[in-house]
Amino acid sequence: MRTPVFTGNCPALVTPFNNDGSINYDAFGKLIDAQIAAGVDAVCVCGTTGESATMSIREHIAAVEYCVKRVDHRVKVIAGTGSNDTSAAVYLTQHAQESGADAALLVTPYYNKASQTGLIKHYEYIADRTELPMILYNVPGRTGVSFTADTYKTLAQHPRINGVKEASGNFSLLAHTRCVCPEDFYIWSGNDDQVVPMMALGAKGVISVASNIIPEIMIRMSHLCLENDFEAASKLQIQYMDLIDALFIEVNPIPIKAAMNLLGMQAGPLRLPLCDMGEKNLETLRRSMQRMNLLK
Repeated sequence: MRTPVFTGNCPALVTPFNNDGSINYDAFGKLIDAQIAAGVDAVCVCGTTGESATMSIREHIAAVEYCVKRVDHRVKVIAGTGSNDTSAAVYLTQHAQESGADAALLVTPYYNKASQTGLIKHYEYIADRTELPMILYNVPGRTGVSFTADTYKTLAQHPRINGVKEASGNFSLLAHTRCVCPEDFYIWSGNDDQVVPMMALGAKGVISVASNIIPEIMIRMSHLCLENDFEAASKLQIQYMDLIDALFIEVNPIPIKAAMNLLGMQAGPLRLPLCDMGEKNLETLRRSMQRMNLLK
């Protein structure tokens, strides 16, 4: 029987950049250390929040290697290795394995709009060429394609496919997945605003954007759910909804990087085609952070 890669809270780490566009490894290391000091259960490097879509293969490899070395076995490291090119996903996944990552996170192939059969072939091809546990990543709002519960059922038969980061917002899909898949096909929330309801339906935790600035809250929320204290967890979910909404007022990771920069965390600039958020939305974010006593 498979065991989950992690349970609880895993930050989807921002990749800090210098003004010249290079990776700011000093700030990146401080972010990793701060998350681990807060008590997170794993970290995710080179995911959507880490702007992996605008990183070169060389940068991607270097960032994963750096993260693994910096973490130094203190928590699990999940490396984003997805691509719309199956061979590229294999390459990145194999490299993550060689670097010492504990698992790989693979987004559905974007732009190609693969069929369900194509998704099955894509993921089985990768899983046959790595020893790493794989977490599928369903975010159809970005990729234009979603898994079905039946596709999850098929992929769950592969011993190296550990489960899925579900960011579709589709609770019917989640419920049907839990119905047709084995218990050891695990689910994690990919949406900070849906942690509690997803965990009530059996999710094992969250891969969180908000954790970059409120790790203790996301840890407590997810761990309360793991302890079956959904009443207390629900209160936290509701209490932080305004801030979570503000962190997604524009496409991720624009707001979280802005929030981190407001807090002096040196997240740095975004890479085009992402750009700084508008002043009106920035003020909304700032006021939300002030209400939660993150800013004066």
